[in-house]
Amino acid sequence: MKKVMIAAVVVAAVCLLSAGKSSAGSNSASQIAHGEYLVKAIGQCGDCHTPMTPTGQFIMGKWLQGKKLEFAPLVPIPIWADTSPNIAGLPGWDKEKAIQFFMTGLAPNGAPARPPMPTYKMNRADAEAVVAYLQSLRQ
Repeated sequence: MKKVMIAAVVVAAVCLLSAGKSSAGSNSASQIAHGEYLVKAIGQCGDCHTPMTPTGQFIMGKWLQGKKLEFAPLVPIPIWADTSPNIAGLPGWDKEKAIQFFMTGLAPNGAPARPPMPTYKMNRADAEAVVAYLQSLRQ
């Protein structure tokens, strides 16, 4: 009877460890999915960071790869960005610095994002999800 109990405990432990490993992989997928939702539905990053066809449809082959902005401020803003950078894959960005950017709105050099980029103040989980999604777009 004692051997059966020990065997049952060992099997249960193996099952729990296996479940933990598989859920860790799915957490990554769910984190990327959450980041995709934040980028597409909430931040609507594609509007400024993705080229469009003449009819206003995203050119999906260039998703989040930057473009010349079609709009400008009504009054001059000296630091206004007339182009948006490529954010697909976050080229040139350190993961932690990118997370801090989305949490504080400050670039690694301490400067705020150039308008028209909003100054996001995300919580850490959302910032990590956005960075995970953007990094998943590496080419």
